[in-house]
Amino acid sequence: MKDYNKEGQVAKEIEKKTAQIPSDVFLWSSISAMAVSLGLKIMGKKNTALFVGQWAAPFLLFGVYNKIVKTQGSDKED
Repeated sequence: MKDYNKEGQVAKEIEKKTAQIPSDVFLWSSISAMAVSLGLKIMGKKNTALFVGQWAAPFLLFGVYNKIVKTQGSDKED
């Protein structure tokens, strides 16, 4: 029977790489995306502002994922 709780090789590699990134990077990336979006909106570039503004949420989600990986760890090798 297959163990569906184990992570694949791709997930393990992503966790190794993201665990090396400080959590603040994701927070500041999100804040930067919001600031750039505001600047673009002020400059009248509505569509580009909306596009860049949508990056804020994924950056925060990456930060949450990063924090979970750092605190909970990954599957251990067999």
